[in-house]
Amino acid sequence: MGKKVLIVDDAAFMRMMIKNILTKNGFEVVGEASNGAEAVELYKKLKPDLVTMDITMPEMDGIEALKKIKEIDPNAKVIMVSAMGQQQLVIEAIQAGAKDFIVKPFQPDRLLEAVNKALSS
Repeated sequence: MGKKVLIVDDAAFMRMMIKNILTKNGFEVVGEASNGAEAVELYKKLKPDLVTMDITMPEMDGIEALKKIKEIDPNAKVIMVSAMGQQQLVIEAIQAGAKDFIVKPFQPDRLLEAVNKALSS
């Protein structure tokens, strides 16, 4: 059984794209969330090995959700995925404990590289 991944993005097509890349490469997608609040709840319930987290989402953004997940599990592995290459958000996410940062649109290889790197750290 592959490593368990939780995908968090408010865009359904983006969740589907990430899910396709990961499942084709032997990962098990255990859940999907469309906002940060949902992500935190699912993290508690599913205990995934890794989370891919969008930054800009309704209700609770990805950085806020990242901080909450890190409070629940200091060893949580979270990769931020965002369309905005805003330096400040990247820095904030890394400071909050994100393992990596992928800018949309991304190549499947870049996603897999980030996922594998985060899981082996």
